[in-house]
Amino acid sequence: MIKLIGTPQSRAFRALWLLEELQIPYEIIGLSPHDPEVFKYNPSGKIPALVDDGEVIIDSMAICYYLSDKYKKFTFPCGTINRAKQDSFIGFALDDFETPLWTYGKNISTLPENLRVAEILPTCKYEFAQALKIFEQRLGENRYLMGNQFTIADIFIVHSLTWAKISRFDIPNTGAIADYINRARGRQAYQRARSKRSKNK
Repeated sequence: MIKLIGTPQSRAFRALWLLEELQIPYEIIGLSPHDPEVFKYNPSGKIPALVDDGEVIIDSMAICYYLSDKYKKFTFPCGTINRAKQDSFIGFALDDFETPLWTYGKNISTLPENLRVAEILPTCKYEFAQALKIFEQRLGENRYLMGNQFTIADIFIVHSLTWAKISRFDIPNTGAIADYINRARGRQAYQRARSKRSKNK
């Protein structure tokens, strides 16, 4: 059975959501970052990790690529234009959304107090706001990022936008972006993953 290593409150939620979409058997090992057990899977102590057939995969992006390619679901074939467009949304989530979010989070609580830079916080919110404008243009009137087809790109984007909302970044409550978030989070697989996240706190 596939094992997902990491607390569902972390980036492991991306893989958890995809596993629920795929509806395949798996087990959650709810370990926090840098737990001594985590180092058995990842020398950096970071989560998530995935164990499949005795092999370990680290990093949520690599895990989601692996699962979607293996089961040929929620992705497009490698070497196609649609795959490139799909992957560009994942890159946008990790670079344009996650970079200011993670920089903000580190300087709020993660870094030692003497290394935190409060002056960077407004810059993080500004950069995110600019990225949100670009994202709204790219989303357009699509049901999902790639039109009517839900893909792993939606998982990465919606996870980032949810993270932003929890961190009190400005996310619209109405309009195309709000509708898109609600549509994706209304999926049954998301709801199942969310329920498991709540149980594994």
